[in-house]
Amino acid sequence: MNINFQRAVDRIAGVPICALLSGYDRFRRFLFGAPITPAQPKRILIILLSEMGSLVLAQPMFAKLKQQYPDASLHILMFAKNREVLDLMAVMPKENVITISDKSLRGLLTDMLSAIRVMRSLKFDVVIDCELFTRVSSIFAYLSGATIRVGFYPHTQEGLYRGDFINRPVMYNPYRHLSQQFLTMVAAIPPGGTPVAKAAAVELSAPPLLEFKESELQQVGDKLHEDFPVLVGKKLVLVYPDGGILPIRAWPPEYYMRLCDALLQEGCAVALIGLPDAKPLAQQIVTHCAHPHCIDLTGYTKSVRHLLAIFNHASLLITNDGGPGQFSALTRLPTLVFFGPETPALYSPLAPNIHCLYTSLSCSPCLTAYNHRNSPCDGDNQCLKQITPEQVFGKARELLTAGHNE
Repeated sequence: MNINFQRAVDRIAGVPICALLSGYDRFRRFLFGAPITPAQPKRILIILLSEMGSLVLAQPMFAKLKQQYPDASLHILMFAKNREVLDLMAVMPKENVITISDKSLRGLLTDMLSAIRVMRSLKFDVVIDCELFTRVSSIFAYLSGATIRVGFYPHTQEGLYRGDFINRPVMYNPYRHLSQQFLTMVAAIPPGGTPVAKAAAVELSAPPLLEFKESELQQVGDKLHEDFPVLVGKKLVLVYPDGGILPIRAWPPEYYMRLCDALLQEGCAVALIGLPDAKPLAQQIVTHCAHPHCIDLTGYTKSVRHLLAIFNHASLLITNDGGPGQFSALTRLPTLVFFGPETPALYSPLAPNIHCLYTSLSCSPCLTAYNHRNSPCDGDNQCLKQITPEQVFGKARELLTAGHNE
């Protein structure tokens, strides 16, 4: 569904539902008192509905939960379209995943009702709402029936009401990396002061690399070269130019054209990657380059795993802020990621092979939790336009040379 439609539904339907649930919760506590919380939770539900990349950033939280509550059963509520990334990371049993399809409003409503029934039947002790102020996730948190409800709250910020039934409210900190904030939510599970979880930052480590059998990589590489013989013997640079659901995050197409021209002149092969929706943009760049070593791979990969297997046959990835940059943290592929409307201070992938390009303007970052990632920008995203193709080519050349010398 369109992101603006999702925002509208979340606001128009979410606000009154949150108000009703808040009133019900206050009335229930007035009659019966505060519920008894378990000393050691046995079932923990994580709600993480947003983009696939957030799952990679949540990996330290998954690890911390397993370490701190080794006897607890971990479950997750997520959009079905993001499930493959979770399964690749192997952070919890597949049978503990509750999915919702957002392809249509009817399917969304049907799956939501089914998810609520499943959650209630499992009798969770703790629910952790990882979303940044969406109402639907807080509604799920309450309806899950969990005694302990952990979630972000905006303190005195206005316009972000989503009820007052979160009983472990974690103060959202826009100056701290999202992975650190996810860890704070684990620290908030035991009862504490106000704000909860006054925890020091910890050193964040890279997520575990996704393992492939050598035969699988060989098969993927052979098929790639069979389909595109021009790639044989060339350094392959993968380019992801699409902005996805947030086009404001995209580096300008004409910049990608100039960069691809320079890479091709350097003797590299260039492949445009992305979902089938990105094919018109990829074709535009391929047509401009008019070079036999510039190819369109949009829609080519059959899965995220297939894409990451191809990463293992590439020398460099250049990408807008989005899924591919986060997925690259699961590999060793040197990667350049453009930031501008959002900041690497909060969302940078956690791996040494990731290099972020960011121009901090007076208005950057403009996509925040406090505006539901709804930018006031008129489309002239100078934060990205001021990162020049010459700068990027220089950094790309440096990484390609370093990789050649290893």
